[in-house]
Amino acid sequence: MSDDLVAVARIVKPRGVRGELACEVLTDFPDRFEGLENVTAILPDGSRRELTIEEQWFHQNRLVLKFAGIDSMDDAETLRDAEICVAEEDAVELENGEFFDWQLEGCDVITTDGRQIGAVGGLMRTGGAEILMVKGDKEYLIPFAESICVEVDIEAKKIVIDPPEGLLEF
Repeated sequence: MSDDLVAVARIVKPRGVRGELACEVLTDFPDRFEGLENVTAILPDGSRRELTIEEQWFHQNRLVLKFAGIDSMDDAETLRDAEICVAEEDAVELENGEFFDWQLEGCDVITTDGRQIGAVGGLMRTGGAEILMVKGDKEYLIPFAESICVEVDIEAKKIVIDPPEGLLEF
């Protein structure tokens, strides 16, 4: 995916004979699809395709999209496994202290005393607090909680942590 795009859905498979596509939603804001017209598809080979949404609806916990010019199952098959993206500036605006997963990925993680731990490789959702997956000399799982992640500077790509005793040891 390109740095200037944010993935909001991933096409799973064609649905029906009119070119509709069943999609997995990749955003915490599924209502963002209402009124969304133009998107960019990043195909598995890395190529881009600009698409216009004609219709969208939810069916059995999946988003169904119908794009202009995609009118058959064969047309739809060409988009299988593509990521549906919007421009970064069109991403949903978050509250202060909230971040998108992609903003956290790649951030350096440093302790309050300056020890370099590693870089965020991803975010794990556990049903409770999210967990930062940090890759350094070891792999660390660090709760993304205000009491531990005392400073998050997205611009500088840096997260300062104040780990409780034992968190970084195993």
